[in-house]
Amino acid sequence: QVRLVESGGGSVQPGGSLTLSCEVSGSIFRIPGMGWYRQAPGKQRELVARITDGGSIDYVDSVKGRFTISRDRAMNMVYLKMDSLKPEDTAVYYCNALVYVTPSSTFTDLWGQGTQVTVPS
Repeated sequence: QVRLVESGGGSVQPGGSLTLSCEVSGSIFRIPGMGWYRQAPGKQRELVARITDGGSIDYVDSVKGRFTISRDRAMNMVYLKMDSLKPEDTAVYYCNALVYVTPSSTFTDLWGQGTQVTVPS
């Protein structure tokens, strides 16, 4: 069964850094896109960053210049390096991937279990 396995959350002081990792576990054919979302208490889930198969990258404005998304296509992994963290970055971060399990299947929208990132004020 295909699933996403996340790691790397934790608590860090303002200005610190964390790197999140996410692996697509299981047999898949192709991954057109991967990304990271976050959800803070009382707020809607928002896109943080995404990267396509072709290398196109998007960031939400609030993290531009501080966060870097990257992808290891050979290992089916995506990373989010977070620098200069702020208290407002506190949230549960979710990995997301659009995958084709087989060449003839429709795409599947996968979500990780979420990992907590806490930046105390």
